[in-house]
Amino acid sequence: MKSLSFMLVDDSNITIKKLTNMIEELGHRVIFVANTGQHAANEYMAVKPDMVTMDITMPDMDGIEATRRIITQDKNALIIMITSHGQEQMVIEAIEAGAKGYVLKPVNKDKLKEHIEQVFDKYGAESLS
Repeated sequence: MKSLSFMLVDDSNITIKKLTNMIEELGHRVIFVANTGQHAANEYMAVKPDMVTMDITMPDMDGIEATRRIITQDKNALIIMITSHGQEQMVIEAIEAGAKGYVLKPVNKDKLKEHIEQVFDKYGAESLS
């Protein structure tokens, strides 16, 4: 798998640090960090990452609304929700908003690698065209 560029969206600095370390250990690079959904939605097109990790619960704008806004800008955006919320309704809302994957916290490197590869293998060709 090629090295991918990532936008990380989470209001927890600890989570950002952990995700950054895991993503870099997997051979990818973090090119932008946003701590609110609004910030992510505003900057997505300027940054144009290969993939986005998105928390759901954040101040300002939640990750589901941010995902909707990013998808309206780029229908092929590859967004993986990474959250502590496992309720079925929230998973459904995230997928309906345009998320391509969903990972529950706490995230480990193997689980993250598996989801990145699944999303990229299934949707990556569309996003790079």
